[in-house]
Amino acid sequence: MSDVITHSLLTLQTGSNSSLNCHCSRGFAYVVGPPMEFACGFVYVPPSTYQREVQTKPQIAVKRSALLPPPNRIRPRSPPPPPPAPSPELQKQQHHSPEQRITEKCFKNALLPPFMRSQSPAYVQPIPGPPSLLPSNSQRLTYDLPKKEPDIGSHPWDPDYSYNIPEGSGEEMKHPNTTGSSGSAQKSAPALPPRPSFMKSCPEYLVLLPDSFSSSKSSSSSSRSREPLVGNPNVILVSLGELISEENVFTIEGEPTCCSQCGSVLDSFYDNVVNVCYFCQSSLEPPTSSSATCLGCRDSVFLLTPGDKALALTDTLLLFCIDISASMSITSQMLEGKQPIYRSRLQFVQEAVLQSVRKLSETQPHMRVGLITFNNQVTLHGNEEVTSRFLRGAELIDSEYLKEAAFSFPSPQPLSRTRDCLQREILGLYESGATALGPASLVAIAMASRKPGSKVIICTDGKANTDLGNLEVEGIDARTCLSSTIFYHDLGEYAASQGVMVSVLAIEGTDCRLDELGRLADRTSGKVVIASPHELYTEFEEIIENRTIATHCSVTLLLPTTLPSSLGLIRTSARCVKGEREAGNRVTREVGNMASDTEITFQFGAREHGSQGEVSAPVAGGRVSVQLQLRYRQKDGHSMLRVLTADKEVTDDSSVVLSSLFLAIIQLNSSQASAALAVRGRFQDAKSEGETQRELMERALEYDRSAEDKLIYSKWLKTMEPIHNSLQNYTRRQSIHSDTLQSLTDMGAALLYSMKNSNRSISLKEKHQH
Repeated sequence: MSDVITHSLLTLQTGSNSSLNCHCSRGFAYVVGPPMEFACGFVYVPPSTYQREVQTKPQIAVKRSALLPPPNRIRPRSPPPPPPAPSPELQKQQHHSPEQRITEKCFKNALLPPFMRSQSPAYVQPIPGPPSLLPSNSQRLTYDLPKKEPDIGSHPWDPDYSYNIPEGSGEEMKHPNTTGSSGSAQKSAPALPPRPSFMKSCPEYLVLLPDSFSSSKSSSSSSRSREPLVGNPNVILVSLGELISEENVFTIEGEPTCCSQCGSVLDSFYDNVVNVCYFCQSSLEPPTSSSATCLGCRDSVFLLTPGDKALALTDTLLLFCIDISASMSITSQMLEGKQPIYRSRLQFVQEAVLQSVRKLSETQPHMRVGLITFNNQVTLHGNEEVTSRFLRGAELIDSEYLKEAAFSFPSPQPLSRTRDCLQREILGLYESGATALGPASLVAIAMASRKPGSKVIICTDGKANTDLGNLEVEGIDARTCLSSTIFYHDLGEYAASQGVMVSVLAIEGTDCRLDELGRLADRTSGKVVIASPHELYTEFEEIIENRTIATHCSVTLLLPTTLPSSLGLIRTSARCVKGEREAGNRVTREVGNMASDTEITFQFGAREHGSQGEVSAPVAGGRVSVQLQLRYRQKDGHSMLRVLTADKEVTDDSSVVLSSLFLAIIQLNSSQASAALAVRGRFQDAKSEGETQRELMERALEYDRSAEDKLIYSKWLKTMEPIHNSLQNYTRRQSIHSDTLQSLTDMGAALLYSMKNSNRSISLKEKHQH
């Protein structure tokens, strides 16, 4: 048959990004934590075009003269205090003639290397010879000695004292022959001019090599940290189930105060104060905890329909829509003990449905369970009080008639009253006829629409081959295929608008055209599954346990005008994804039905610098705010709005971003975005999306990462293997709609739809045909 290889896509991790941030509004403390997580602790902005040109421009090596002074020398601003006067006894002991002092000091300094000579900044170079031949004041030669060097000619009465006369300070300069016992008049020398800023007091040949070597290493590491990242670390993860289930958020009745231009929600406490919107005017800084002005609602829940009467919390509907066409009579071998037996596909389905009904009657006896079967006709099975209804012939072509028939048929009674009758109906099924899957799906969804949050499970083993929703490709033209594609697309939109979740379960080894039928399940947040006949009950249980907690869900992400969203995708050619609407810095994703484990991701980036007529990208070191708006409808019929606003610091340092990257969120976003492109036939864009984010994660793994991160990355690579290397194995040989767009096989459609709707705790089932 086939081997089922289970790969753990991602595991829930905790890190610095999942830390809780407390905000205050109207006197209430709110917590912004796991419901909205950033993949990085910063908002990454690539270096500007000018910065990249400077980095890539080859540097011309210029040999600097050793005689030039260092350019960063700090000059003293004020002269030091005068030295203390020596005592008469010390003067007598140290008395020497001027010629002896000059000869002695010259001898001492001439035998020493430059860095050990006198520390005096303006030292007079003595010339050997008799005093009469010494140069006059106008012929004196002076030079500066290096800073912080030991003065071996310092006065013995104060060996730690260093007397430095600043340059250009106007202090008097004295020649040795004018001092001592001669008593001649002292003549003042003119002040030295100020030293140019580019000159060094210490020649470059005195700079130690390790300092130069370390500076070159630091410059190389700094240049690498300035290199722009290949992928995009700006990813936001939204856990919708946690956003709704939180109970410590204050609920405000009524509509919030919104910006008339971009729709951002302002804090209601500042209704009469705030007259500007941060998201429309990106030059404003987001508020701090001590700021008196708030530009966005931090965390609140709004009851949009406080005057509406709450609906009764009755149990939702569960409808089994079962294929009983002639192909369901095909048998498979199985072992009962040691004896091989043969059972038909329908018998396996009957056994799985019966087990589900028995378990639901024990755990949820108030649930309403119905049965709809289809072959060449559609049968709405009744109970002891309601007669079954049959739809056949021309009735299966008219969509409006089918809806009216579903609305007029009574709703199923609680399972506690109809269990025995339902079991008899299931056991009485037999195989025959064609596959009217399209009309049966329409009837089931219309019947389930009476109660938002209801579920429809479609189980089939072949393609729909009647007029409405025909997916049989032999002998039909492209116009018929297009009409069927439109039919299932519209049916998915209708189900989502009514709060109905549809799941499609195909029997292994068949061709059901899940690439088209899966759109119906994908739009309603249902599942697309291929299961062997022996595993039908397990798949039924997983679908039933995945309860709907809210309907009519839409998520809006608001960014500053400097950060346009990328709709979960990086490249401009891959921006448009089904179910999403983008307008400038605002993107809305229609989720529809929401389960407790539903998680979605968004990706955003900065605008290019220098675009004329556009706002520049945010500056590194600043902060930007991001606002999330979640609109949904509760089971009691009330419409709600949850608003979250968070702010992050901006950086263009790639090393800082890579060291704080949360790999689990990047991997989940890459899987969802790549699969979203692949199910639409854009295989090359899907591969490019996965490869760019893979390079980003490989660079992040170069930093100090735990063994768990590396293990998760290796499992993610196995999960993405079909997209990276073997996507052609999951496509049909010949395109149906055109010569350029390829369609997926059932195996590929089931895999990619599962990846598109995956979360961090789900295990994807990847099946390889041998």
